[in-house]
Amino acid sequence: MKKLFQTAGADIPASIVVFLVALPLCLGIALGSNAPNLFAGLIGGIVGGIVIGSLSGSQLSVSGPAAGLTAIVAVAIGKLPAYEAFLLAVVIGGVIQLSFGFLKGGFLGDYVPNSVIKGMLAAIGLILILKQFPHLVGYDKDFSGDDAFFQKDTNNTFSEILYALNYISPVAILIGVAGLGTQLLWEKVLIKKSKLFKLIPAPLVVVLTGILLTIAFNDSPFALNKEHLVSIPVAASFSEFTSFFTTPNWSFITNKDVWITGVTLALVASLESLLSIEASDKLDPYKRVTDNNRELKAQGVGNIVSGMIGGLPLTSVIVRSSANINAGAKSKLSAIMHGILLLLCVAFIPVFLNKIPYAALASILIYTGYKLAKLSLFKEFFAKGWDQFVPFIVTILAILFIDLLKGIIIGLVVGLYFVMRSNFKLAVFVVNDDNKYLFRLRKDVSFLNKPGIKRRLEAVPPNAYVLIDITRADFIDKDIIDTINEFNEHAPLKNIKVEIKKSTYKPLHDLVQKREPVYDDAAH
Repeated sequence: MKKLFQTAGADIPASIVVFLVALPLCLGIALGSNAPNLFAGLIGGIVGGIVIGSLSGSQLSVSGPAAGLTAIVAVAIGKLPAYEAFLLAVVIGGVIQLSFGFLKGGFLGDYVPNSVIKGMLAAIGLILILKQFPHLVGYDKDFSGDDAFFQKDTNNTFSEILYALNYISPVAILIGVAGLGTQLLWEKVLIKKSKLFKLIPAPLVVVLTGILLTIAFNDSPFALNKEHLVSIPVAASFSEFTSFFTTPNWSFITNKDVWITGVTLALVASLESLLSIEASDKLDPYKRVTDNNRELKAQGVGNIVSGMIGGLPLTSVIVRSSANINAGAKSKLSAIMHGILLLLCVAFIPVFLNKIPYAALASILIYTGYKLAKLSLFKEFFAKGWDQFVPFIVTILAILFIDLLKGIIIGLVVGLYFVMRSNFKLAVFVVNDDNKYLFRLRKDVSFLNKPGIKRRLEAVPPNAYVLIDITRADFIDKDIIDTINEFNEHAPLKNIKVEIKKSTYKPLHDLVQKREPVYDDAAH
């Protein structure tokens, strides 16, 4: 416990920032998910912070209701016979995630290329900027946290910005611009001048300024109405507050749709959590590595608890995690404290929270987006070459125009193509000199090399001489052996002479060859 509070000076201010970011997102995702009570989103945020934050091995990731699950949740709530049946599906999903953790399914997260992870981060940054701009100018029709390209009002991400310009609120713009200016001033000037400013999170000043400006213009023609302010359910008594919590109905345990929903939530939430954890580790200034299997267990327990008390399904969320990291958090105390702050504030001061303007929160998210999608990141990947830049850009575009998970899958496919290309170059060395060809297989030659090797062998012209040197290969896949065998068998049809420099690797003795020549490096 003592160790947990060693970095409290950095973690507590960061937890306030995460709390301010999480509050509208929890409410917005609950609204977008068609939850019968917006408090379901807050329950998810509380459990994500306290339960998952305590159990997770990640020091900086933050969990809660995720926009990536919104469509799945909305369909499931509409399809299942009651919200209590949906909660049972969330519990089932949590149990499945817990099983994934014990079965060591977390290894899947290690196969995501760095270019795709950084592309995801940049895409999230751009989405935050584009999606929060309407809120910054006072157009709040779409819920905060909506990251879909097409929105409920039939506009898309870009047309929404133009549409929002028809509904500009001068007070909202004033609050938003003041918020952006405050954060820039805080980070670029004030923090460098005094340590005091490190203890006071800029987003807290942004929110307090937004509340004061809202009150100041309350009697003017430009006053912000309720739709421009945070809206948290307010309980008149303790019994009414406890009524916001709901338990699952176990009588639906035999309903196949409940099980289908549970499995779907487990798969999607696990994948999104693993990707977010990888992204958080990339952003971690201390470069700590999270145990993915432990994370799946933590997510599973979190979803079980959330489902048991009426909350939405949870994942590790990169928006909150990046806000946490940018705010200077050093340990998991920040994530835990943000959950405690959510619980205390919605229980005791919901009326005060309902005075927070969305424009102030939008400025915080836009500034977070700017730090995720800096121009320097694009320059860095362009300098690395096309094999890194293309998957990076494709991932960004796919996430922007489709959605997070599908965009990442598309990025993975493109990334895999470039991995296969580079893998061929590393594993297979080909030289052509006056119709004499040397194919040298090096290191590990997997089935991924098969298309390249087959194409290069088939491109050998008639009357050529081919030497296949396999002595430097540590491992050769059987598909590669079959490919070499097939080429060796039909090579005489093109009058191609094939010689193979043998290896001590046993399966390679199965290669078809009539002679076993000794290859002299100097002679060739």
